[in-house]
Amino acid sequence: MTDAARRAARKNPFDAHGRRSLGQLIARDFRLHKYKYLMILPVVVFFALFAYKPMGGLIIAFKEYRPRLGIMGSKWVGLTHFTNFFNDIYLVRIIRNTLSISFLNILFGFPAPILLALLLNEVRNRRFKRTVQTITYMPYFISLVVTCALVKVYCQNNGLFSQIAVAFGGTKQNLLLNKNAFYPIYVISDIWQQIGWNSIIYLAALSSIDQEQYEAARIDGAGRLKQVLHVTLPGLLPTITILFILRMGSVLNVGFEKIILLYSEAIYEVADVISTYLYRRGIVSSNPSYSYATAIGLFNSVVNLSFLLFFNWLSKRTTQSGLF
Repeated sequence: MTDAARRAARKNPFDAHGRRSLGQLIARDFRLHKYKYLMILPVVVFFALFAYKPMGGLIIAFKEYRPRLGIMGSKWVGLTHFTNFFNDIYLVRIIRNTLSISFLNILFGFPAPILLALLLNEVRNRRFKRTVQTITYMPYFISLVVTCALVKVYCQNNGLFSQIAVAFGGTKQNLLLNKNAFYPIYVISDIWQQIGWNSIIYLAALSSIDQEQYEAARIDGAGRLKQVLHVTLPGLLPTITILFILRMGSVLNVGFEKIILLYSEAIYEVADVISTYLYRRGIVSSNPSYSYATAIGLFNSVVNLSFLLFFNWLSKRTTQSGLF
């Protein structure tokens, strides 16, 4: 564009059809909402620096990365690391464990805050309701390290859970060394820590439901259960759908820190997941392979994205609502 054309565009922000140019629309929107843009600026900078900028390092998944040579100086090996991962003797185990823990968490953990929100919504005593909310919120603010330490203490040979088992005719044992007990311990402790916090968004959605719908249902003779089925749940459905899609988009992101703090070599067979295997191969191994670990992480992200897109498409087809 010539200088004369630029000057003409500045004088006349409309195109031949009487519409503003994109640059003019952006500039006008910024003038109208400049403080909102300034508020989100730190978030944009954070994601730009710590989420998008590091993506350039994914190229080492296709190289034999050596720190002394740098990313560009390292040898290009193509899909070698992916091939090695798909032929890894531990592949089936870590995929099985990751999916098992994730789907158990979805099966039991995802409905738990919905149920809690529905129950709290039916409570009419405000003091009792706030007390229950406070009690269920509190575990979320306990450090994960402290939470896992408590679980370890309770699961010891002489811990609380062993004593309860003995009281019912069982035997003393360290439950964290029992392969059959790891999944229930992980899922139950996760529900205990997350249920109150995750219920907040459902309680907010419940408060936005038009109360006239409940009044109309009562006039039609609907009891509490029918009101929940025909008014409350349909009102929650869009929120449930969005959160379910987001949850399925992280189906392979099983809690890395929690498993690291709880598991041991005795239960690797059921507790070793993709993220912990990646950690061992890429960081704590005597011969760490940064490229191999990056390839595993890239595979993990691609699968998660595929789940997200599929369930978003499925939701749009069935419920007419989705993320995009």
